[in-house]
Amino acid sequence: MTEHAYEFTHAITRLPASSIVHGLRAEDVGNPDHAQMLQDHAHYVSTLHEAGAVVTELPALEAYPDAVFVEDVALCLPGVAILMRPGAASRRGEVGEMESTLREVYDEVLSIDGPGFIEGGDILITAKEILVGRSERTDAAGVAELAAIVSDRGYRLREVMTPEGVLHFKTDCSLLDAETILSTKRLAASGCFENYRVIHTCDGEEAAANSIRFNHLLLMPAGFPATRERLQAEGYEVREINNSECAKLDGGMSCLSLRFQAE
Repeated sequence: MTEHAYEFTHAITRLPASSIVHGLRAEDVGNPDHAQMLQDHAHYVSTLHEAGAVVTELPALEAYPDAVFVEDVALCLPGVAILMRPGAASRRGEVGEMESTLREVYDEVLSIDGPGFIEGGDILITAKEILVGRSERTDAAGVAELAAIVSDRGYRLREVMTPEGVLHFKTDCSLLDAETILSTKRLAASGCFENYRVIHTCDGEEAAANSIRFNHLLLMPAGFPATRERLQAEGYEVREINNSECAKLDGGMSCLSLRFQAE
């Protein structure tokens, strides 16, 4: 495994399309404001630059309202990128739109062919293993196909269960450092992080769990002051980014980028 699974040189993002108002959502709490989303996305990209990233910003895809959430369509590992097979059928065309970009930076690009499905939002890479959460968007067959691919490259994959009613595994957790996970209490209660140090999100601030560590910075959604203070007290350098519009589509910090170390 990579010694530090939060150290990256590059990121890939995609501009949100105006069709984002038709994006998938578990609960309808209103349409996202496209102008606000563009502003927030620009802040997100600038913060990745601050963290040291070379950012490839892809154009919006009007035909795919959810395409801004690029993390779901691929898994980027040292030396190989693996195209996913989204559980949401309306998103499967996004995979082909990402393939050429990944082939520009990876010599080896593989794919999940099915019949199972799996999305990147259910995959957490740590220094020890690859954790994959079964969810409505990731099934047992998809996990098994990914396990066969990564085991040949020396990775340990462990399947866990995503809590009922939670869209993706990483909706409720993120990697803080080699030994530490930020998690909601409901996910940590499953025991899936027994071999890690766990910092819980504060009560009522569960949505803060979807943050990303990128080199020296921790990008977290704004609006969760108690969790922010808890993380800062632990020594993490936090950058808050407004996520109000992505949250209407069940999206968060990790969903908005593919992160990797260039070879």
